[in-house]
Amino acid sequence: MSKPIYVLSGPNLNLLGVREPEIYGHDTLTDVQARCESRLKGRGVGLVFRQSNHEGELIDWVQEARENGSALVINPAGYGHTSVALLDALKTLSIPIVECHLSNPAARESFRRKTYVSLVATGVVSGFGAASYELAVEAAAGLAGASNPPA
Repeated sequence: MSKPIYVLSGPNLNLLGVREPEIYGHDTLTDVQARCESRLKGRGVGLVFRQSNHEGELIDWVQEARENGSALVINPAGYGHTSVALLDALKTLSIPIVECHLSNPAARESFRRKTYVSLVATGVVSGFGAASYELAVEAAAGLAGASNPPA
């Protein structure tokens, strides 16, 4: 089996399904994880799915993905707009990085329109609600060279 895809979610995403459902939807992060695992089924690649409200913990996991992952999907949440430290950690990766957002940051407040993560991301998936994670995982698997599921 190849190295897993890391899926990291930043602050407040533990409240997915409860916090501002009109923006972020009704699916919980557990629902999102199940959808991502289903999307990868049969592709011979595992998934490491984590969430933290703590910047340092996210950075530790990015560094772990550097050694142990085939690709990284990251929804940095608010840290995307503020964390140079997260950017610096991401810059050390040689694996594909897919930035993921539930909403479309370009259609929201001006401070949400730019993220530090975008400076190093291979690609960005945003605006599709919980399906953004599924699309991001699919893209990450393709970029990492994971096989397609049998037809």
